[in-house]
Amino acid sequence: MSQSKIRQSQLISTYGPGALVDLPNTAVVIAGLEHWHGDKKLVFEPRLLANLRRRLGHPVIELRAPPVPEREDDDGVGVVAWQFPEWFVAQYEATEKTHGRSRPLVHRSNLIKGRYETNGSGKRVQKSWPVVPVRFVQACPNGHVSDIDWPRLIHGNGQRCGSHQLWLDERGTTGDLSELFLRCDGCDRSIPLMNLQSEALGECCGKRPWIGPMAFETCDGPGGKPHRNKLLIRHASNAYFPVVERAISIPDHDETRRKAIDAVWDDFLSVAEGPDDVRRERRKPKVQQALAGLTDEEVWAECERRRSGEVTEAKPLKEVELDTFLAVTDALTGDEPEGDFCAQLLPLDPERTGPIASIDRIVLVHRLREVVAELGFTRFEAPTMPIDSEVALDVKMAALARETRWLPAVENRGEGIFLSLDPVRVKAWSERPAVKARAKEFLPGAQLNSKSKTPLSLEKIERLYMPYVMLHSLSHLLLTAIALDCGYSSASIRERIYVRDGAYGILLYTGTPDAEGTLGGIVQVGRRLERHLASALELGRLCSNDPVCAQHRPDQPNEDRPTHGAACHGCLLIAEPPCEQRNELLDRALVVPTVDADLADAAFFA
Repeated sequence: MSQSKIRQSQLISTYGPGALVDLPNTAVVIAGLEHWHGDKKLVFEPRLLANLRRRLGHPVIELRAPPVPEREDDDGVGVVAWQFPEWFVAQYEATEKTHGRSRPLVHRSNLIKGRYETNGSGKRVQKSWPVVPVRFVQACPNGHVSDIDWPRLIHGNGQRCGSHQLWLDERGTTGDLSELFLRCDGCDRSIPLMNLQSEALGECCGKRPWIGPMAFETCDGPGGKPHRNKLLIRHASNAYFPVVERAISIPDHDETRRKAIDAVWDDFLSVAEGPDDVRRERRKPKVQQALAGLTDEEVWAECERRRSGEVTEAKPLKEVELDTFLAVTDALTGDEPEGDFCAQLLPLDPERTGPIASIDRIVLVHRLREVVAELGFTRFEAPTMPIDSEVALDVKMAALARETRWLPAVENRGEGIFLSLDPVRVKAWSERPAVKARAKEFLPGAQLNSKSKTPLSLEKIERLYMPYVMLHSLSHLLLTAIALDCGYSSASIRERIYVRDGAYGILLYTGTPDAEGTLGGIVQVGRRLERHLASALELGRLCSNDPVCAQHRPDQPNEDRPTHGAACHGCLLIAEPPCEQRNELLDRALVVPTVDADLADAAFFA
């Protein structure tokens, strides 16, 4: 198959192992990690690595970047993709129009040099037609995916019609399932594809084509039985949900030693078995230069820690990041800060009034490094994203490889601003009767969104979820407001929300593998945050869909929006990549007064 190019960052998200991808001339499924060939650079992030080793139960797992060819002719380097699906629709229409627009449905084994040949009566001729992959496959919530058995679907378990041709009939112009029919010209049977949404597809067989053509596993469904197959449109948005974990690199006292060993780990120290091996490797000029100032014992201690996966930080990832931002001082000086993390506290006027008075800390993050790792993926339903910890792993994830020895990861570098709200004011706000009443409305949706085996209590909704929804909504408003001035598009700015008892913060940052993430625009916005905060609150007061939007209740019957209050595409909903909750848990009525006077007392910025 010809080569196609995908960015490294896309292989951790949109096009990771198991993803169904449309290429210019065919459709493929991205292969598992065993089929990623070439040099995979080590990505070292101690807190993220230790956290994943502990939670996944893999003490020796590593983080590595996807392989990248150094030259155009590096044919053996890159990521393999298998052709999938193996059924195609020929771009040939039958001459008789009694069945509408009728095109042949053909298996790959019946193609000749990738093309369909016929004269309309089934006889082979020289003339041929191109084919396109059929857009329908079958899958289950465990990530398994396979071709639909089209002959069995139309004939059931009865006698097949030999080698007679299958056809897809389109009796309309919209392409909707209600207008599509599967037909066999041998027995002239015809069934509507609407049947594919019922039990017609049968039980899942556990096929994992991204790992290999014969890779199967037992499909664990409800009651110990396999899941029933579901119809999956290959390019639909629910075909692939990557389960990713992110961490902001935070400096520690071993950072100098870690960076020095990083430079020579893969080529020299990864095979060391003791201090004597370290001493021998140090005779090499490159190693000697990298480890200058470090003793053999210090180097060997770090080598042992990497191999054992020792957890040096017991706190969740976001807890450590929040503590770091709350401890930043204004001591940083210099116009060109260097390193993975560089930040300084912006002094605030002690006599400030208005909305900015509720902000007790603004941190300008001149440089930051984000590491993103993919753990697995799901189909049909996105994984749970808890508000107070890392991504939940109680969801059934599809594996990235037959035996996971490493996880794909990428490094993003950029800048950002961190702001925290006055915890005393947040505490007083959360005790208001209007906020508590709103918490009861959010309770059913929050319980559904958490997918936890232990239902959320109303007390936790009031204590953590309400501040989170308020901060999350404020973050979307701020993101929209600063995107007009900082030089980055709104889709390029990510958010990270921090909520715990006594501390409430928002990090808005940008991070890319290239230089675009460090242009300085967001840091400059942070210096004028008072003006942007006022603009953000003004954006939240009125929505183009008011009063319908403002008066929406999360527990409102007959509406499938249980995690939304006053939120819609006209005000709070943004592009999904920047949002850490996929546009869930939003309500601008908790941030600023809206046209719904009944909720005026629930607004934090009254």
